[in-house]
Amino acid sequence: METTRQRIADALREEPRTASDLAATLSLPTPVVYEHLEHVSRSVADGDQPSGDGGGSRGEEFLVAPPTCRECGFDGFDDPVNEPSRCPECKSERIEEPAFVIR
Repeated sequence: METTRQRIADALREEPRTASDLAATLSLPTPVVYEHLEHVSRSVADGDQPSGDGGGSRGEEFLVAPPTCRECGFDGFDDPVNEPSRCPECKSERIEEPAFVIR
């Protein structure tokens, strides 16, 4: 049986996903998915996240498309793995979620 983090990693190997997408797919609260994503990113960076086919993750990267403000286009958020509540530039709350993928 796969762990939640393995299921998240497998989903990210298929296509880019947001935390909300993963939360809906895995029936988890979005904040819990963000916690798991931090651990998955470290595991991939360390090369110890197993893939679903039994192989390791050598040569894989955990990539993040940063959150982007839909009003002004700002994408320089301090922590791209978390979803910010509003833009530091224009103060808009219309923030596009970060997207994650493992390649």
